[in-house]
Amino acid sequence: MDNSGKEKEAMQLMAEADKKVKASGSFLGGMFGGNHKVEDACEIYARAANMFKMAKNWSAAGNAFCQAARLHMQLQNKLDSATSFVDAGNAYKKADPQEAINCLNQAIDIYTDMGRFTIAAKHHITIAEVYEAELVDIEKAIAHYEQAADYYKGEESNSSANKCLLKVGHYSAQLELYPKAIEIYEQVAMNTMDNPLLKYNAKEYFFKASLCHFIVDELNAKLAIEKYEEMFPAFSDSRELKLLKKLLDAHEEQNSEAFTEAVKEFDSVSRLDQWLTTMLLRIKKTIQGDAGDLK
Repeated sequence: MDNSGKEKEAMQLMAEADKKVKASGSFLGGMFGGNHKVEDACEIYARAANMFKMAKNWSAAGNAFCQAARLHMQLQNKLDSATSFVDAGNAYKKADPQEAINCLNQAIDIYTDMGRFTIAAKHHITIAEVYEAELVDIEKAIAHYEQAADYYKGEESNSSANKCLLKVGHYSAQLELYPKAIEIYEQVAMNTMDNPLLKYNAKEYFFKASLCHFIVDELNAKLAIEKYEEMFPAFSDSRELKLLKKLLDAHEEQNSEAFTEAVKEFDSVSRLDQWLTTMLLRIKKTIQGDAGDLK
């Protein structure tokens, strides 16, 4: 069957479900199994939604799942309602990101009301990702990653909380909210440095915190680095610390060539990602007479 056939079938199912909802609200319908009619309508809306999905009509699929979600709520089937709102959100993601967020927020309200904070956190991450990729609203993405981290922490899912916090740190630094980024990188570094499986990552987080300090103030960076070495002796032997010390020397001498050379040497072994490149360029621009690149 072609897509238009699937869509036609879905529309017929929607009409059938609408009819059952109307009938359940009538006086006679209410006397003779009104709730059964609503339950049937829920099932039919869900079938229609899946037909719309097959026809790749994502908005119509999202709308049908929303209708099912509202009826489930009417019947006090909270879990089914939340699941339908999530299905609606996933369908809308392909056509209407803002509507996807609205549906996922409604699912989150239900899950938090039921005390299901881990699932709520997962959907906050999905919303954050929509803000990152589709709507490009980084401040709102940060807010949802923070909320997810709070819920994960409350449920003792520290590893998941740290992943969300690292996203917050990453974007906070990009938005030049350096004190916030520093606090997060330090917090995650301290959370990981005592874990035998994760302590290798701590030096990366101390490195990122150091760069944020460096952008704000050179002296701040020196003091922070000393503190990190005391807290985490393994940081002292890292390539990251060696780079930081070379950069501090170059900055003190206002020598942009030495700065660039140190960065190139580091990059030849460990490729710099976009975030590190951005932060290093911001530091380099504070050297007088700098051209503003790392070439």
